[in-house]
Amino acid sequence: MTTRSIVRQLGWLKCSFLLCLVMSGSIFWVLRLTESPAPMLTPCRPFSNRCRDALPDADAWIKWHRLDCQLQRYVTNKKLRCSSLTRDLHFVTRALSHEEEEYPLAFILTVHKELELLLRLLRAIYAPQNVYCIHVDAKAPQEYRLAVQNLAGCFKNVFLSSRSETVTYAGFSRLKADLNCMADLAESQVGWRKVLNLCGQDFPLKSNLELVRHLQSKEWRDRNMTPGIKQPAHFRRRTNVRYGEIGSRVAVIGGNKDPPPHNLQIYFGSAYYALTRGFVNFVLESPKARDLLEWSRDTYSPDEHYWVTLNHVREAPGSNVDGGWEGGIRAIKWEDQIGKAHDGCNGRYVRSICIYGVEDLPWLIRKNHMFANKFENDFLPEALDCLEQWHRNKLLSHASVPIESSWLLATPSDSHRDIAA
Repeated sequence: MTTRSIVRQLGWLKCSFLLCLVMSGSIFWVLRLTESPAPMLTPCRPFSNRCRDALPDADAWIKWHRLDCQLQRYVTNKKLRCSSLTRDLHFVTRALSHEEEEYPLAFILTVHKELELLLRLLRAIYAPQNVYCIHVDAKAPQEYRLAVQNLAGCFKNVFLSSRSETVTYAGFSRLKADLNCMADLAESQVGWRKVLNLCGQDFPLKSNLELVRHLQSKEWRDRNMTPGIKQPAHFRRRTNVRYGEIGSRVAVIGGNKDPPPHNLQIYFGSAYYALTRGFVNFVLESPKARDLLEWSRDTYSPDEHYWVTLNHVREAPGSNVDGGWEGGIRAIKWEDQIGKAHDGCNGRYVRSICIYGVEDLPWLIRKNHMFANKFENDFLPEALDCLEQWHRNKLLSHASVPIESSWLLATPSDSHRDIAA
């Protein structure tokens, strides 16, 4: 199913909508009077014309009307009914294929700000057969935590982690945040097959079906994905010297550390992963994993060595002892890789990572990784507008079930006028 076939379905959706509206008549309005009114949704900014040059098939939807623009205000309305939230914010409420239903995924989201970005990320990756653990930083404002609780409360398969850490960048607390969610997910009744971790400024490049197929491919079916290599010499100071979290930063606090436990070879790699459920149980239960965790407590950015090191332990379920940087988990434009891995950032760099602009989207599409990092809500927001619509069109084009009108993020101009009338 292509974007154009989605457009053709809209004609049927419009007729069905209007017919149901006429037939339900007064019953509809009686029921509406019993619900709390939804917040007013203000007019949306149009898609940037630059989407046309950045994304394939954008000509088919560049003039469409986006259907919501006040996501944050909507979620913070404490009187809002969940049925209204899932409908009006366009969450997909059915498994889009049997293949996806048979291979549920688990997601860990660590967040502390940018509520609207979290909303847009969650609805992009949401599927009712999956399960989602959200770790809210303990230092996040109370109103932010309450809004995330309000959101999670509308879904049976979304929850906040049972324990929150005060997360420091590059600190042990960042690793603990993931482990807290893993412990919760290990108790989940959902039969999830692999767990992936995200931050609030990520966004998917693959549909849920594409993720399932990638993770079930011959290369990865029974293996963990933890990109990384043996720790290079210039990174050894991270684990040879003692570090600690001091206020909002990580700093050297002492002398040299003892060698790693169990004579483990330390690896260095990505903090992002895709892990089997058996491996998660190994992480939570194995003495070797617990000893490495304790040893990592006073290292620098331990999440960049912990997962990949354990994935090179032969007895770990799904281990990938010969693995390297492969996997395509995250597309990132690092500042020190200009001219090597990419041709520069069209947005701006923060901590040497590109905050994407629209002109970066073709590079992201070509990379064909699972997720992109990273985006900001108040800086070049049109980049995410374009990518989000492209992703939703792709998601729905892969569906093997009828598309429901509430799953659309935008509609052609004539459909918008007809339904509004």
